[in-house]
Amino acid sequence: MSGAPASALAADIDARLPQTQCTRCGYAGCAPYAAAIAAGEAEIDRCPPGGAATIAALAQLLGRAPLPLNPACGTEGPPRIAVIDEARCIGCAKCLAPCPVDAIVGAPKHLHAVLEARCTGCELCLPPCPVDCIEMRPAPPAQRNDPELNRARHAAHRIRAARYAEERAREIAAKKALAGRAGGGVMSGGASR
Repeated sequence: MSGAPASALAADIDARLPQTQCTRCGYAGCAPYAAAIAAGEAEIDRCPPGGAATIAALAQLLGRAPLPLNPACGTEGPPRIAVIDEARCIGCAKCLAPCPVDAIVGAPKHLHAVLEARCTGCELCLPPCPVDCIEMRPAPPAQRNDPELNRARHAAHRIRAARYAEERAREIAAKKALAGRAGGGVMSGGASR
């Protein structure tokens, strides 16, 4: 292993991961998994989307012997993308938030669609769907995983999600403050003064 600082090593490891952000490795995304490998807390065999090629690249970087893919994390397979069955989609919007690259578009009570070129095949949209209208299909032959583009989209997703959480917290605080002012004229027990 190189003598580089852990953060630089984690960045080198992260650069070799497919950036699907699928969490099948047991970590919250590719960067946390890379940090765990750099810290010696995780093995290099936990990335099904990257498979043998990624394991070999990590082994070479770290001066280790390649390992077989850990079956507890899944199996290596061809690239896949999510497809929403329009006839069954109820517009619940529960698939939007878990998508780590914002590949699903739609709004509550409206049909949702997957932007095929953006989908990393992470499968994180499957569990929250209450009507099982999302299925994984083979990615088109022209679809090529682009880790750098996936990383940029994931960063944009995190920024958007954080901004939304801040806006929501401000809205809730404003409503609580308004309720506190309005509640000043009510005595305990609900009786008016």
